[in-house]
Amino acid sequence: MASKFGRYTIVFNGEVYNFEEIRAEMGKENWRGHSDTEVMLAAIERWGLDAAIQRFVGMFAFALWDAEQNELHLVRDRVGIKPLFYGHVDGAFVFASELKAIREYPGFDGQIDRNALALYMRHNYVPSPHCIYEGIYKLQPGCVLTLSTADGKPVVHQFWSAEDVSREGTNAPLKISDEEAIAQLERWLFSAVGLRMIADVPLGVFLSGGVDSSTIAAVMQAQSSRPVKTFTIGFHEAEYNEAAHAKKVAAYLGTEHTELYLTPQDALDVVSLLPEMYDEPFADACQIPTYLLSKLARRSVTVSLSGDGGDELFGGYNRYLFTRRLWRSMNLLPPSARSAAAHLLQAVSPATIDSIAHLLQRVTPQGFQFNTPGEKAQKLASYLTSGDPETIYLRTLSHWSDPEQVVLNAVEPDTVRQSLRDALSLPNLEEAMMLTDQRNYLPDDILTKVDRASMAVSLEARVPYLDHRLVEFSWKLPLNLKIRDGVGKWILRQVLHKYVPADLVARPKMGFELPIDRWLRGPLREWAEDLLSMESLKRNGLFAPEVVRGKWQEHLSGSRNWQHPLWDVLIFQDWFSKTRHSPAPAHHAAFAAHG
Repeated sequence: MASKFGRYTIVFNGEVYNFEEIRAEMGKENWRGHSDTEVMLAAIERWGLDAAIQRFVGMFAFALWDAEQNELHLVRDRVGIKPLFYGHVDGAFVFASELKAIREYPGFDGQIDRNALALYMRHNYVPSPHCIYEGIYKLQPGCVLTLSTADGKPVVHQFWSAEDVSREGTNAPLKISDEEAIAQLERWLFSAVGLRMIADVPLGVFLSGGVDSSTIAAVMQAQSSRPVKTFTIGFHEAEYNEAAHAKKVAAYLGTEHTELYLTPQDALDVVSLLPEMYDEPFADACQIPTYLLSKLARRSVTVSLSGDGGDELFGGYNRYLFTRRLWRSMNLLPPSARSAAAHLLQAVSPATIDSIAHLLQRVTPQGFQFNTPGEKAQKLASYLTSGDPETIYLRTLSHWSDPEQVVLNAVEPDTVRQSLRDALSLPNLEEAMMLTDQRNYLPDDILTKVDRASMAVSLEARVPYLDHRLVEFSWKLPLNLKIRDGVGKWILRQVLHKYVPADLVARPKMGFELPIDRWLRGPLREWAEDLLSMESLKRNGLFAPEVVRGKWQEHLSGSRNWQHPLWDVLIFQDWFSKTRHSPAPAHHAAFAAHG
């Protein structure tokens, strides 16, 4: 779309939710239509790009051509809800919302960035600004890229920074009572959810029955004159099923609830779709149920709200509590004792520990019984050799603890590790971990997962928790309002309990988990064996075949559960085999600026 006076032309993906408010602020204009895109262009023409962006509330990635200055600007929303890739290909500067568009551009060679691959092997995603291809990058959240000539060097500046927001908030926290803090959070939630309920199409909400999604559903229903549509998928295996909890919450709130119980085959059928859906290797296995949930919702609605972001904002992940507790316990032992304990745990096979635990099950108190105790003992051994809490935390984020061992000729960039180091200047370790997740795991894993899965079925997913004003408010809250008495999301729970009884949502955090470990030994074994064969691994020349094969054999024998590191390799191998031979169609979807 071109601006009214022709100076600007925009290509836009996303939504600016407060465009009506901006339109009213601008007064009478000769408006041509009713879209947020037209309002964005008018705002940029009146106030300039940077001033206009500061007014936008929403999720967006857009390219803006300034004909007067002969400049191209690429802009990505504050928290990274919408994707934007860019780079140089054969002398042209290219950009797109999807890598598949850039792959189709003439002259693209698709050289794998081994250093980015090492990052992927650690985290199961490629952290920004890296991309799996050499010479291609992700624009980081809250950034504007400006290019004056096609072969010139892009200049990137931030218009919003989670790091700055966290420092400002923790340096001047709100000094208010618990009751006032809860009331303020409730008002911010009503505002963020209400703004995202404005739509001229049917909309609903993903409901798992946990704190985050139940709060969004409750606040939606409180602002709706008719039952809100809620959607849940369930599994027949009790250890993976949250649908029963969601159904109780939906019944209490009075929503119009839809649930679908899936068979293992339903989930397995999605595996072959992943390379096309996630056109960069992405191995968070929760992508499978997220896609199936999106597909279910799309039968009834075209927009769905989700509860993503609540954990990062309000301290909900178990690893925040685990890291602090483990480090405190480790400090009671001298390093030599910790090292000896680690060696002892590593000397006993997980299967042996599982057998002993099974024999002791009848005399072990319920609170001290764990699933897969052998695997947990091996993880504990790796943590015991950590010299500081940052290393413990990084290991909780890691699938391959030493990616350079498995990716040939790679040097792993310090991307997430450096982000954590920067965050450690915050007052508390928990806050440093939350900021690190907000800058990396949230945009590059959680939001990537939801965006690609929902877009694959033409469903628009909106994330109220990530309204930037709510994010800024969350950083002003003292930590004890988020984590209290060993429980995360304390303040969010207080808001939720106004609408839903505590006993309906008081349960351990589950999340979407799938029995990948069993599938790899069963229905997915043939698929996996082909991708992990010595021939396949050697042909690609990217992985150390012996290392991968060693883990595969241990997994098949049942002596170890290597589902996560193996899933990373499998997803990459499948993606690589299906994308490297893609023929370029006659129509090229990538945009480019030529010199």
